[in-house]
Amino acid sequence: MEFRERLVSLRKERKETQVQLADNIGIASRSLQDLEAGKYYPKYETLIAIADHFQVTLDYLTGRTDQR
Repeated sequence: MEFRERLVSLRKERKETQVQLADNIGIASRSLQDLEAGKYYPKYETLIAIADHFQVTLDYLTGRTDQR
């Protein structure tokens, strides 16, 4: 599973909107939309914020493993 797919899956699992997630991790909602669309990869700090928010490892978030 690609990063963008994993991000969308985690967000929907938590029943969060893009705006809510963006606010919670400190980025613009447009930036989150672009991440979910696969237009670019996030900065390291954003990756960490997303992993912390969903309480998953970076390896899980980036699709390197299926173990959270």
